[in-house]
Amino acid sequence: MTDVHGHEPEIHTSDDEHGNAYSGLLVNDAHWAFGTDFEDPLAGVDTTVPDGADAEEIAAYCLMLGDDALVFSQRISEWCSRAPDLEEDIALANIALDLLGQARLLLARAAAADPALVPQLPEDSPVPAEDRLAFFREDVDFRSVRLAEVPNGDFAEAVAKILMFSTWRLAIFERLQNSEDAVLSAIAAKGVKEMTYHRDFSGRWVLTLARGTEESRRRLLTALDGLWPLWPELFETHPIEAAIAEAGIGIAPAEVAGEADAIIDQVFAAVGIDRPETGALAGVRGRKGRDGLHTEALSRMLAEMQVVARAHPRGKW
Repeated sequence: MTDVHGHEPEIHTSDDEHGNAYSGLLVNDAHWAFGTDFEDPLAGVDTTVPDGADAEEIAAYCLMLGDDALVFSQRISEWCSRAPDLEEDIALANIALDLLGQARLLLARAAAADPALVPQLPEDSPVPAEDRLAFFREDVDFRSVRLAEVPNGDFAEAVAKILMFSTWRLAIFERLQNSEDAVLSAIAAKGVKEMTYHRDFSGRWVLTLARGTEESRRRLLTALDGLWPLWPELFETHPIEAAIAEAGIGIAPAEVAGEADAIIDQVFAAVGIDRPETGALAGVRGRKGRDGLHTEALSRMLAEMQVVARAHPRGKW
């Protein structure tokens, strides 16, 4: 098992008088909490902005992708100890950890490209840049799509949401592997492997629920009807995404709409489900998640996620 920063705790077999195999945890210096001196996740990586590219645009784009992963990871992690059985509990936890790893790398890349994005804290605060971006921004500063912040419903809603999110994000990351930015390319290459599993896991469960009992199918259809208004937003191209795609660094979401729709249609056809007929969820004066316009659910989630960090900005343990 690893901590949220990918470190493996040192668990030593003990030779002390009690023979306690867990005593190594008491002296382990791989801190697991917020506000510690973790290594820079991009240490040793060339973070030079490609020639001709706009550093602020790269940072803004990485913030979008990083926020998507961070917010959705937090939502999925809320399933820990609540899944239908132990195997699914572990699977959901691993999906959340995958996304948290992506978020850390992307937020670190954003901070390296444009340090002005990083919230300022007391000079003696040990909080690294990616954690400052995660814990010390307000909801209006987050650029995640609104699908990521939807509060958890039942298990059918969870797998439907993961299927929609991973199908969309995988299509983007497959193309992002060819980014002119070496850091984004490397992050995408790792993420493709992770999200292929996320899509397969959720697709298998959609199949199981749709072909299971009348109740499981009803719950799945209800979940899809509720989530579907957020599907079109995933493929709307924000000006930052358009500019970064033009520079050969990022991907315009509209480019993957056909592929993502085809995958979803294949899943639906396999289980005899029709596409929901619910329309797209409107924004406010055209503003949606990428513009910092979110549902009330994000504010509540961030309040819980950020409370310890904000209470102890100099915290280190």
